[in-house]
Amino acid sequence: MFNRIDELVQAATQNHQSLAELIIQAECEASGQSQRQVWQRMAQNLTAMEAAAAQGAQGVRSATGLTGGEAAKLRAYRAKHQSLSGDLMLSAVQAAMATNEVNAAMGVVCATPTAGSSGTLPGVMMALKQQRHLTRDALIRFLFTAGGIGLIIANQAGIAGATGGCQAEVGSASAMAAAAAVEAAGGTPAQSAQAVAIALSNLLGLVCDPIAGLVEVPCVKRNAIGAGNALIAADLALAGCTSLIPADECIQAMAQVGQAMPASLRETGLGGLAGTPTGQKIRTKIFGQTMGAVSDAEG
Repeated sequence: MFNRIDELVQAATQNHQSLAELIIQAECEASGQSQRQVWQRMAQNLTAMEAAAAQGAQGVRSATGLTGGEAAKLRAYRAKHQSLSGDLMLSAVQAAMATNEVNAAMGVVCATPTAGSSGTLPGVMMALKQQRHLTRDALIRFLFTAGGIGLIIANQAGIAGATGGCQAEVGSASAMAAAAAVEAAGGTPAQSAQAVAIALSNLLGLVCDPIAGLVEVPCVKRNAIGAGNALIAADLALAGCTSLIPADECIQAMAQVGQAMPASLRETGLGGLAGTPTGQKIRTKIFGQTMGAVSDAEG
């Protein structure tokens, strides 16, 4: 498999192949499976994503009652109003939130790259499916492109909120979606790499501060932001805008920022929004106890 974004782009350019084609080949070599086998596995992932987005759009609620029903509100809003951010953007946000609401309600999702960030990528994908009339094969290629980018980020920096903050989860998911969106829109491998860099840069430093330690608040709406950020990054790259810092260096910067974050801002549910008076009250209501705030100096 590829270890760096620039290696992937160079190979695609030299071989006149798409990122998806290269990643499918690499997956076959790494797994020892045929192209048909790896394709079918990715098709199953696509089916799970589509089902979660559809289920959440009808309205689901978590057992805690902290999240749920807002994707359905967005669906109703889109049907009756002209949105400020445009319907493509809101359709991505709807699918992203719907997926994460299903996750919070203990439903089936596809971790892309994690359960907490499982809405960002399918949000973008479902929006482009509608706008670009993407076939099922095109959607599967979209997922291979995103998966290849995600693997490089995971190997270079990590994708866990507990080690890198939400930048490692939603940030990575947004970069994966941005790269795949560029390719789906006919962009070049180099433009996909630019989209990765822009998307990661925009969410650099994003902390992981789930209320009561649960993957609900602010996680659901952060996936909405991740989806919007991916579309913006993709459009910037397609327009010829570039990141001064290359994608691989952005990934390394994300790793360094994550290491510098205090423990209170890495999925412990102690700092940030979780550490606010309201956040602590919610934790006490759910678990019957409070947790002392962790010093910002703690690593």
